[in-house]
Amino acid sequence: MSPDLYSLVATGLLLIFLAFVSTALYGKQVGNPALLGNREGLPEPIGAALRARRAHLNLLENAVPFAIAVFAARMLGSVSGIVATAAVVFVAARIVHAVAYIAGIAGVRTFAWLAGVVATIVIGFAAVA
Repeated sequence: MSPDLYSLVATGLLLIFLAFVSTALYGKQVGNPALLGNREGLPEPIGAALRARRAHLNLLENAVPFAIAVFAARMLGSVSGIVATAAVVFVAARIVHAVAYIAGIAGVRTFAWLAGVVATIVIGFAAVA
């Protein structure tokens, strides 16, 4: 399997991991028994639990364009070293983004987000070039 496809799989696994982290941190806030119910009337997450939820949702928002760009590159036969490198950069940037977001490190988080967006744009341009 090529690096771009590995990157898609890694992105999917990171999404699942962040869902678990978000739930675990929220469980510490409200108690695990509360999470077993319908979650009606529970308080909104705060602190790291809220940041983990936001990191998860932000990755979900960015994974869709990334996947579209990778699949477009594949379908158009434009997979190259540039696409492979950009795909790996995307995953690395998203891991840094998630860690920085949950830890509350704003500057690093923003830079990592930007690196992931640029990587997706590079793949998109490589697909149509």
